[in-house]
Amino acid sequence: MVVKPGPQAAWRADKMGKSTIFESSRLLVGLNAFEPGQSHALHAHAGMDKLYHVLEGDGLFLLEGRELPMTAGDLLVAPDGVPHGVSNTSRARLLVLVVLAPAPAHAR
Repeated sequence: MVVKPGPQAAWRADKMGKSTIFESSRLLVGLNAFEPGQSHALHAHAGMDKLYHVLEGDGLFLLEGRELPMTAGDLLVAPDGVPHGVSNTSRARLLVLVVLAPAPAHAR
């Protein structure tokens, strides 16, 4: 299946928008859509690895106490249990493709 991620984005004025593109017991592929100033607080996933791929815009990604500026085309992996988060520190929208494995309902 070929998917154009952009039209799948769920932009919200009140908080980060989330949408799911694909989900199985092994994998969740989704989008996190950030308006300027929005963020996703520092958190961790037990039993899951998470991959962030910036599709549009730029922002500040948090990983293990580090702040990492990222822009379109950049990729970051947050391994199992490692705290991570995202802030859109720019004046433009930030669209991030997110991959979780295994899918959240199937994590240990």
